[in-house]
Amino acid sequence: MSPLRLGTRGSALALAQSRAVADAVQAATGRQVELVEVVTAGDRSSAPVHRLGVGVFVSALRDALVAKEIDFAVHSYKDLPTAGQDGLLIAAVPPREDPRDALVAQDGRTLAELPPGSTVGTGALRRIAQLHALGLQLTVTPIRGNVDSRIRRVSGPEPDLDAVVLARAGLVRLGRTEEITETIDPMLMLPAPAQGALAVECRSDDSDLVDLLAVLDHPPTRAAITAERALLATLEAGCSAPVAAYAVLAEGELDSSGASGGDEIYLRGAVISPDGSRDLRLSRTGTPAEAEKIGKALAADLLDLGADSILGTPTDSGARTQHLGATE
Repeated sequence: MSPLRLGTRGSALALAQSRAVADAVQAATGRQVELVEVVTAGDRSSAPVHRLGVGVFVSALRDALVAKEIDFAVHSYKDLPTAGQDGLLIAAVPPREDPRDALVAQDGRTLAELPPGSTVGTGALRRIAQLHALGLQLTVTPIRGNVDSRIRRVSGPEPDLDAVVLARAGLVRLGRTEEITETIDPMLMLPAPAQGALAVECRSDDSDLVDLLAVLDHPPTRAAITAERALLATLEAGCSAPVAAYAVLAEGELDSSGASGGDEIYLRGAVISPDGSRDLRLSRTGTPAEAEKIGKALAADLLDLGADSILGTPTDSGARTQHLGATE
């Protein structure tokens, strides 16, 4: 039986993620898996991520799937457009890595220890907006590049940044957690919808492979991601928009007989203007079966309070004085 062809981007992080999935497939099913590197438009561009558009790291992998050049692909779930693609299916969502953001700073500093005016680099508009919203008087600059090149700008021989903010999940998967100087509390910085999660995608008509990959699926992670991405889709915002969401599954409270009331999803969402001056944060709860409904309802709550006007704010806007909601 020929090996399964797993499509992946060629970055160190993408390869680490794909190798982990390949190993899991082989361990669970006995099928051999070979990696096939695919270059995406995002890999060829040096423009800021939020200017590249939704799906820039995804389309080439999906094209290869449709053309049957690969059998399945692994994506960072947060990079996927909220709309699915005809003929393709997310066959598995493996257990999520820690979704929080992480700081790598000179001299082992935390965010609170960075002096006013410190230069902090990050590639996500969501992080830029939330760093501004903290009111720490930091100079925040958009950066591109892989994890290694970003960290070198802080700890390399010729550093030009005081700190960078990255996804903790990526550092974990690359074995570089010792370089983290602070794992940022979600109360200060909510992660991107689906941050830390992977999406394993294949052709929907490949029923044997759909069944084979299902062994990797982790229902609690899928429910959390469903809630977060339903919020994003209802806001009609892309993966690079200043929208944050974080769903946590917890066991329900015990009833009078001592029996559990079942698992519960607690979803927090935020919409932040790029300059950080307008910041809406709300939450909702429900059951895992209601994950999509919860995300849509929370998005509607945010829209009722003016989230659409925040999302319409140009990225180069000046300071605003209107404040909606509270900065956690």
